[in-house]
Amino acid sequence: MSNTSRTHSRNSPENSDRADGRPSPMEVLRHARAQFTELTGLAAESVSSFEPTEDGWTLEIEVLELARVPDTMSLLASYQVDVSTDGELTGYRRVRRYERGRADPRRGGGS
Repeated sequence: MSNTSRTHSRNSPENSDRADGRPSPMEVLRHARAQFTELTGLAAESVSSFEPTEDGWTLEIEVLELARVPDTMSLLASYQVDVSTDGELTGYRRVRRYERGRADPRRGGGS
């Protein structure tokens, strides 16, 4: 029964009314994606990492920067996005750019 209650509260709109007054991680994630898109004009394809920091949160957002044919040749980019504890975007920067069809050798791929 307590699991059902916990699941319900996590998915309910009252998440921001938590005891500490801070937004839930999902609220932070959604708000950060929306702010990033508004600032850059780039829509997030995915969020590849989401970590708490001393000052809030750090996300890595993957975006399509240049569509090509075939789609496997399209250029994507990863952006590091910093968010304050109250869920407001405080900064972002592109950390890498890559073709959709290429493996990333930096992150444990290949020989």
